[in-house]
Amino acid sequence: MTNDIVALIEYYEKEKDIDRDKVIAALEFAFLSAYRKMVPGADLIEELRAEVDTKKSETRIFATLRVVADDDYQDKFNEVPLAVARKRRADAEPGETVEFNVTPKDFGRIAVQTAKQTMMQRLRQAEKEMIYEEFKDRAGDVVSGTVRRFDRSDVMVDLGKFEGIMPSRERVATEEYNVGDRIRAYVVAVENQGRGPEIILSRSHPNFIRRLFEAEVSEISDHTVEIRGIAREAGYRTKVAVWSNDDKVDPVGACVGLRGARVKNIVRELNNEKVDIIRWSEDPVKFVQEALKPAIIRSTRLDEANKIIHVTVDEEELSKAIGRRGQNARLSSRLMGWDVQVRKDESQHEQFVAKVADATTVLAETLGTTVAVADKLFHLGGMNPALILEMPAEFITEAVGISREAAESILSKAAVAEGRPPVETPAAVAPVVEADTEPETQAESADAS
Repeated sequence: MTNDIVALIEYYEKEKDIDRDKVIAALEFAFLSAYRKMVPGADLIEELRAEVDTKKSETRIFATLRVVADDDYQDKFNEVPLAVARKRRADAEPGETVEFNVTPKDFGRIAVQTAKQTMMQRLRQAEKEMIYEEFKDRAGDVVSGTVRRFDRSDVMVDLGKFEGIMPSRERVATEEYNVGDRIRAYVVAVENQGRGPEIILSRSHPNFIRRLFEAEVSEISDHTVEIRGIAREAGYRTKVAVWSNDDKVDPVGACVGLRGARVKNIVRELNNEKVDIIRWSEDPVKFVQEALKPAIIRSTRLDEANKIIHVTVDEEELSKAIGRRGQNARLSSRLMGWDVQVRKDESQHEQFVAKVADATTVLAETLGTTVAVADKLFHLGGMNPALILEMPAEFITEAVGISREAAESILSKAAVAEGRPPVETPAAVAPVVEADTEPETQAESADAS
């Protein structure tokens, strides 16, 4: 056994923290594989073992053979005649087994290159098994690591002795990663499949938010405050519903912290993702009012059979309740487990329309005209007779589309309603000739023409 094999044992034992016995076992397996490749017929030997002496740098191969009578000897790979067996062990009897050293000359020097590759494969497998053993109970924890490389869109993260993988589905769409970046991630699972154990990491998982709050808010870690629900669209917005076991502890205030210090730390870790902290309630009506803030809800209606909650808001509150691209309402639905349907409150508009209709009906009766004409006048600004009197007859004729006589009749009745004299129709005015005009002057003018 050469010095590089000894160095390899030392490396895996100290740097990779693999037990020395496992390293030596891998080395023994490797030398057995090399022996079978080098010695013709070695594959037919049923029982072989390798023995590695790291102090003397020696490797020996032993075969265990069955003792048979000299006349029954047939299988030279797995049997040994009684006479030969008794040279190895004097008390040997047929049916027993005797171990023989079958190490070829110069085996260590020749087998090293063959064994080295096999040993590396075994040690890599041992390393993966150790990863699984160490991390199988850490699913659900948050770990820190450094971005090492990229495999297509997957991010490979150096966790120290081990390497984790953050698949593209677990990445945050708004985040960019560079080699050497220090990141924290949530351990989704440790999978032990055909390719060996894999540590699956995530920064988009909702439970990543839960672990950050548990680390930042002492009231959550000691179970005074509980996180009852999380709804997240990674990179954009998260809603967290919290509840307190102690009436004296405000769950929202505990999570926000003094001057927002606690939640700011979490938002910073999430690269400025918006985090809404909501007071949890068993009452769906109260819960949806908290979840849709800052929008103010006018009314709610529950369909408990289908788990639907109908929410009505004023028109100016509609955009707040729905949120950008429907995000606020969508996250509220996920958080509550109900289908939250938001619509505009039409009652005020309906009341306004009804008042306008009543006003135009009264106006039509006052002016002695149809409701349609009164409605046009109302929308032109003539909401009462006084305002209509300020409109010229020509304007009413053109804007409303009625005759001049009808317009003048409307103005007259509007004047009567206001206690003024009726508006008279101006008579046609004839050309006026002054009485003191001299005939001579007229004659001169005629001659001049």
